[in-house]
Amino acid sequence: MSGGDTTRLVAWADEMRRVHGRLREALAVTRAAVSDGVPAPTATRELLLFCHGFCTALAGHHEGEDHDLFPAITARHPELAETVGKLTQDHSMIAYLLTALRAAVDRAAPPEDLDRHLEGVAAIMESHFRYEERVLLPVLETLDLDADPRTALGPL
Repeated sequence: MSGGDTTRLVAWADEMRRVHGRLREALAVTRAAVSDGVPAPTATRELLLFCHGFCTALAGHHEGEDHDLFPAITARHPELAETVGKLTQDHSMIAYLLTALRAAVDRAAPPEDLDRHLEGVAAIMESHFRYEERVLLPVLETLDLDADPRTALGPL
């Protein structure tokens, strides 16, 4: 294996770390927009931007994993099928929470309601990311997958 191949293989683990970091940052910015106490019309516009951007990015990340990355992992590591199944279930739960968050933003819910939605998303997302990183990063360091990271891990 040449040095270029090693770099490409390890890049999957590095890319997942970067994507998770960006999503964590996007959530922090979104939560800050809720807690800033900006007058309602301005806050609503900012929240629409932050929440919809964050929701779209997180959903895109999970869709990429479900359609591209996870099948490649289970094809090469069938022993991880149950783990990948649990991660996919997490994606469904997070999608449900994101739908509720979007609805709250769209109806201009009070900040305390939005914060409650964001807290729920944050708790599940962080637990999911930590588990995924603990279990999948070692696999991703050796995964030979010929795919665009923006497709397999989302367009971040």
